[in-house]
Amino acid sequence: MTTSEPSDTLDLEWVELPPWPRRPSDGHKGTFGSVLIVAGSRGMAGAAALAGRGALRAGAGLVRLAVPETILETVAGFEPSYAIVPLPADPQGRIDFAPPETWTLLEEQASWADAVAVGPGLGRSPELDRMIRFLAESPALERPRVFDADALNALADLGGLDHVRGPAVLTPHPGEAARLVPELAEQARHDRVGFLTTLSPRLRDSGIVFVLKGAETLIGDGRRARRNTTGNSGLATGGSGDVLTGVVAALLARGLAPFEAACLAVDRHGRAGDLGARRRGPNGLIASDLPEFIAEALREWED
Repeated sequence: MTTSEPSDTLDLEWVELPPWPRRPSDGHKGTFGSVLIVAGSRGMAGAAALAGRGALRAGAGLVRLAVPETILETVAGFEPSYAIVPLPADPQGRIDFAPPETWTLLEEQASWADAVAVGPGLGRSPELDRMIRFLAESPALERPRVFDADALNALADLGGLDHVRGPAVLTPHPGEAARLVPELAEQARHDRVGFLTTLSPRLRDSGIVFVLKGAETLIGDGRRARRNTTGNSGLATGGSGDVLTGVVAALLARGLAPFEAACLAVDRHGRAGDLGARRRGPNGLIASDLPEFIAEALREWED
């Protein structure tokens, strides 16, 4: 349904939220989708775990985390409900894409998944850039993907949006958006509606959905857009975006189209922040609180 918005939105159609996907009473694990999250590095194991817990609390049936083998036990210790896929690690504790077995393992795991998310806590290296290029461009990976955090910085260094084969959801904050689309850097930082509007012709028919994070996060696919109204300053804390990545991936795995998945994920992630701030105050809210409040936000929606 179209809603009225200011004239600076030009030809974008601003829309209301789609319905949350039904959860049939006779469903099983496979009914609710499988998610692969490629994330983590030494010192950033928590980012992988937060994304995994976000996906689980958003209703994904199966979640696997592909992480460097050096942090396997740490990531496993955060949550028993997801599975861990250990990948070769480089000396700095990041995923090492150089060994052929890394490529093979990732391809196998991505083929298993209904949706793939990549980026939280990855770190940066030339080999990781190669991995992101593989996950972004490979014609064999036709399932939807979410790119966040270090995956976005890798895409920026590789040349930006031209290297992303849809369907895909990108979740940058304004600084990451400025690096992804440097010719629109000023708009990304200071005029987010103008940025999304100017970017729209490049998004149309690309299969890419852009989630420009911040107060009143904006979501657009080149034709439609939504301005999110949930959330508060308590979400401005490290790891909050990692949880959102998992929620988006879960909804993609459950069969929602990328734009609808992004809109719903941002809305309920923000609502989880509102519930958390009400309970603990915005100053005391931390990212590891959010998956529990996402469960409450979904129950509220269902009620």
